[in-house]
Amino acid sequence: MQKPLTVAEQVANVLRESIADGSLTAGTPLRQDDLAERFGFSRMPVRDALRQLEAEGIVSIHPTKGAHVARMDAAEIREIFAVRALLESEALRLSVPNLGKEKLDEAGYVLNQIDAEPNVGRWGTLNRAFHLALYSACGNARLLGLIEAHHNAADRYVRVLLSNLNYRSRSQAEHRDLLTTCRHRDAEAAVRVLRKHLSEGMETLAKAGDGLAGKS
Repeated sequence: MQKPLTVAEQVANVLRESIADGSLTAGTPLRQDDLAERFGFSRMPVRDALRQLEAEGIVSIHPTKGAHVARMDAAEIREIFAVRALLESEALRLSVPNLGKEKLDEAGYVLNQIDAEPNVGRWGTLNRAFHLALYSACGNARLLGLIEAHHNAADRYVRVLLSNLNYRSRSQAEHRDLLTTCRHRDAEAAVRVLRKHLSEGMETLAKAGDGLAGKS
């Protein structure tokens, strides 16, 4: 039996839908007082709703300027994911022949955590942990550092992709395909799965970014 939505969740759902359908465009201020009056609630659940949407990457909160609808930069998305594809393909190619059962099992455990994790703010971190587990045996610490830096740069977009573009189940299926090819020690197949995974995620995000730019 599904538990009733909290007031904050109800507010977050309405705002999320308004952002998704373009009623609230990129850069639109989201003032707590105005929203509280609009919804007929106190400021506390509105604040909690904005924090939830910030965790999902679709709202930005500035310490002095307050909250606004986050901008998605399609050019930045393409740049980050193109660099990720180059770095991660090489790391995976080097890592697969050396991956031990412990790291493969760790990657599988992280996938189960993603399935069970209700906190959207954790999905980007878990996604990064899954990928880095598979690259961990590449033998190049500098390469892993570059990959982690680009995962951090992509974190907001990854959370948008997983939480707001109905992509989590598809992403998880692709993750499991990737893990299977790694367990089979097929480095070339694993790289193909990874490149397809990153390319399709990039295009989905970039199209969303283009759409928001067109509405703003």
